[in-house]
Amino acid sequence: MTLDLEQELRARGALLDGHFRLSSGRHSDRFIQKFRVLEDPKLVEPVARAIADAFRDAHPTVVMSAAVGGIVLGYEVARALGVKAIFAEKEGGVPVLRRGFQLTAADRVLVAEDVITTGGSVEEVMRVARTAGATIAGVGAIVRRGEAEFGVPTVALLEMPIVSYEERDCPQCRRGAPVDDPGSRRS
Repeated sequence: MTLDLEQELRARGALLDGHFRLSSGRHSDRFIQKFRVLEDPKLVEPVARAIADAFRDAHPTVVMSAAVGGIVLGYEVARALGVKAIFAEKEGGVPVLRRGFQLTAADRVLVAEDVITTGGSVEEVMRVARTAGATIAGVGAIVRRGEAEFGVPTVALLEMPIVSYEERDCPQCRRGAPVDDPGSRRS
């Protein structure tokens, strides 16, 4: 399958226009509904393989993502690499490893993320991995909306800069436009 990711997003109605509160809390006039990609195994498989191929030479031993949105992608990237998949989830508002998941100093973690805007979820996952003593091999994402940098090799299959604003600076809020809140990550 030749992958034109932007076309796939458009064909699935995953690129939305309106007034949105993003998972980061920022506001934007565009939103990427990642689950239009993640709901289709025939699309997830080549997306995950492309991310895995970008990091094969980094020799990750585990793929880690954030619950809930990153679980499907992380699992498929891990499957393509032939390594285990784990995820961080919040307990008392703090991301942790649960369900018996463990990392050691011997682990090289590839962080899998669907859509990066500010990078908050990626930084949380990296912090959990580093706290456990693991090394971060890189960050692989489907889409990077913003300019977040993590100090490790980072690959996004689609760079799609989209302007976003702090709520106090949002032009649509100033006009009184109703806001839609489709994001999945809340502090």
